[in-house]
Amino acid sequence: MNSAWLLRKFDAVVLLMTTSSSPFSTAAIYVAAHGWQLISKELHRMKKVVRSALLALSVTGCAALLYAQMPAGQDQSSGTQASPSENGHHRPGKPMTTDERLQRLTQALDLTADQQQKIRPILENETQQMDTLRGNQSIPRDQRWDKVRTIMEETQSQIKPLLNPDQQKKYEEMMARRPAMGPGPGGGPSQAAPPQ
Repeated sequence: MNSAWLLRKFDAVVLLMTTSSSPFSTAAIYVAAHGWQLISKELHRMKKVVRSALLALSVTGCAALLYAQMPAGQDQSSGTQASPSENGHHRPGKPMTTDERLQRLTQALDLTADQQQKIRPILENETQQMDTLRGNQSIPRDQRWDKVRTIMEETQSQIKPLLNPDQQKKYEEMMARRPAMGPGPGGGPSQAAPPQ
């Protein structure tokens, strides 16, 4: 506050005190009114800030709740079910679900509805075995890789007879393109990441 402003306020108080029948009461009322005016301006300004902050928090909270309630695999922009091929990838860092894997095979091999119906339980069985293997921390890492290979080979041997010769050829090419399984030179993780 500058001195000119303070001097004007002091002059106003002195003027009120000299013209009033109760000078100290008048001065007290004047000071209290001016103080309340400053406080109310500050509160009004703070109310705007607080209201804006509360609005932003509520919008963010609602968005987070809606996002958390969306089923996995849904496209967040449209709310429709998104396949791995539609958005180009599945959830990073997580194994593909049975539906994602079946959809990928269906698109790559042009599977019929009957083939899909027969392949689904095979993929579900593999997923269940992999989940069990992931949960078992007592198995050493190199033995886990061997078990992963065995499970995947069993799955392939069960799927292959369900395919026609054209599909079998494409399926073999798909399997050959996958990275080698297991630790060691050239052995990196494939789509089915090793159980940790």
